[in-house]
This record gives sequence, C-alpha cells and structure tokens, in this order.
Amino acid sequence: MAENNRALANVTITLDPDTAAKARVKAAEAGMSLSRYIGDVLRAQLGQDDEYWAAYRRWKARKPWNLKGPPERYPTRDELYDRPVLRRR
Repeated sequence: MAENNRALANVTITLDPDTAAKARVKAAEAGMSLSRYIGDVLRAQLGQDDEYWAAYRRWKARKPWNLKGPPERYPTRDELYDRPVLRRR
C-alpha cells in the first residue's frame, strides 16, 4: 500500500454503463474500491509497457554478429532466452 506515502491524482473518467457495471463487479470481487481497481489495472498495463520498452532497449544495445572472420560460438539457449518469464524454477 505504497499509495499512502505519496500524493495521488484525482481523475474523472467516463465509462459506458456496461463497462462501469463490469468494473464494479471486478472491483467488488477483488475487495477494493472501483477507483483503486482502475488504478491497479492501469498500473499493471503501464508496467507491462515499461518492461517491453526496457527489453527493446536491451536488444537494440546488443552488438551485431560478426559474419566475417573466424567462426564464433553460437549463443547458448539461456543467452537467447534470457527472460524471467521463460525461466522455470
């Protein structure tokens, strides 16, 4: 509940009645207010966007493969798929 320690912005949104009703039900099932539920949904979505762009920047920063000169080893599977989502523990 980090929200208690920082200022929050009040935002007015407009929803069609069907979407508003579904959002209220989801919020109630999660045991939270509609406002908090919508904030959590937005935070999760925006966090996914941040993760995507961070991965994109890491990929762009990698040096290209040298196709000339002595042969180099192929990358390992772990190097190619170095993503927490793909790791099983």
